[in-house]
Amino acid sequence: MNRAWEYARTLLPQRSDYAGLGRSWRGDLLAGLTVGIVALPLALGFGISSGAGAQAGLVTAIVAGFLAAVFGGSNVQVSGPTGAMVVVLAPIVATHGIEAVALVSLMGGVIVLVAGMLRLGRTVSFIPWPVIEGFTLGIGVIIFVQQIPSVAGRTPEHTNVVVAAYRALAAAEPVYLLWSLGAVAIVAACMIGLPRIHSGIPGSLVGIVVVTVIALVLPTPLAVIGELPSAITAPRLPAIDAATAASLLLPAVTVAALAGIESLLSVRVAASMGDTGRYDPDRELVGQGIASIGAGLFGGMPATGAIARTAVNLRAGARTRVASSAHAVVLLLIVLVAAAPVGAVPLAALAGVLMVTASRMVNRRAARSILFSTRADAAAYVVTAIVTISVDLIVAVIIGIVVAGFFALRSLSRSTGVRREQIRGAREPGDDRIALVRIRGPLFFAAADRVLEAVTGIDDVSVVVLQMSQLELVDATGAHTLSEIVQRLEARGVTVLIKGVRPGHSSLFETIGVLGSLRHHRHLFLELDDALAHARSHVRRERESATE
Repeated sequence: MNRAWEYARTLLPQRSDYAGLGRSWRGDLLAGLTVGIVALPLALGFGISSGAGAQAGLVTAIVAGFLAAVFGGSNVQVSGPTGAMVVVLAPIVATHGIEAVALVSLMGGVIVLVAGMLRLGRTVSFIPWPVIEGFTLGIGVIIFVQQIPSVAGRTPEHTNVVVAAYRALAAAEPVYLLWSLGAVAIVAACMIGLPRIHSGIPGSLVGIVVVTVIALVLPTPLAVIGELPSAITAPRLPAIDAATAASLLLPAVTVAALAGIESLLSVRVAASMGDTGRYDPDRELVGQGIASIGAGLFGGMPATGAIARTAVNLRAGARTRVASSAHAVVLLLIVLVAAAPVGAVPLAALAGVLMVTASRMVNRRAARSILFSTRADAAAYVVTAIVTISVDLIVAVIIGIVVAGFFALRSLSRSTGVRREQIRGAREPGDDRIALVRIRGPLFFAAADRVLEAVTGIDDVSVVVLQMSQLELVDATGAHTLSEIVQRLEARGVTVLIKGVRPGHSSLFETIGVLGSLRHHRHLFLELDDALAHARSHVRRERESATE
């Protein structure tokens, strides 16, 4: 009970979360202001792109952003709506309606919260780097293509983003499309060019302001966000019934898996970017679960850690959670004070922001490195990206891990060696009837059959000495294979001696029956000289028996 309580305390906010705040509070507040400005267009864009609406995106950035900052496992992580979550939510909205988003957020949040309490935070370390990069590439492509209907001024008419984009372009009005492409070009130019002039200029916000002013001054056909509430509604439970909850269980699991994976990947990257204290992956899951639950209660959408906003937070000088919390407060003030101007923002401008953001998600240097590294890594990268775009995000990660694991196991199995060695020193009569066989490397299920065939294929010998001092990893299949080798050879009248069993393997060999398969318990040796002497004595007895 005490250990459980001690662990539970590590998942709760602590005074150490704000160590050094007396020295860093000015920088934290400035970082929070900077991130809030950057997060505004992203929150609006991701909310609209998901189908849940701009209000849901803002609510998520405010509520989830604040809760994750307080309860999460990182001092600098910034959370809110993200492009990856949009990819998952869009088909959910198309299938179950907007009302399902809040319930999915609640259900997914509970799953993530429980995962953190069960200490599953470090499982993300099992995802290979090529899979992560392929996953990110696929998400970037989907987010970019998702914006095409908004640019064309059409509502998506298909759950597949590629089909929806094609239909939107085919039905687009040329005049509207020209205005919309112009707005996208202005935003893209601001996002790409202005930071080159000064890194502190929020290019996305400037681009949106420029396009909005043009839309207000000139009679453009561009559609706008529309009226936004000037306050956040009180929290309430979404309508829940057994049938609806059952139909949303699989989407909720998908949302939870994505929220956990993306948040933990983001916090890992953030930890490598600056010295801002340790991060706790289990607490991060707990915090993200609480954040999504909170967002769902306020009518928002599931949240995850956002690497782009987290990077901005770090570069702006954030050192404690006050920065992440302040970014949520900045967004809340914008809702309370500037809801009307924000509602006049053209949708094409937000699409431009998301298109540039999506293109920046593609790490070209990483892509080149992976594609020209090994065939296994290149295959995992390409397959993950293709499945992400064409099927499903979580399925893509699973398939990517399977592909990477297959090639890793194949490579590992090839490192397993079986070699017949010559007897060193002076030769004695009958030594040709003795086979010294060394098994080295890992012996597991992927290499078991090859080892079995190699050893049992030895002919014209009376004794086989299995040398195992260089045997590394052994699983149950490998131990069973050794037992089968002994049994097959003994059945042919070949005596098997085992030399050099490692202490870590003894228990497994006894359990599986490797040692019990030997003809005599004295056929187990620590030194090769002793095993060789016994083998020679056995051959002599065999020869003497044959001459009688």
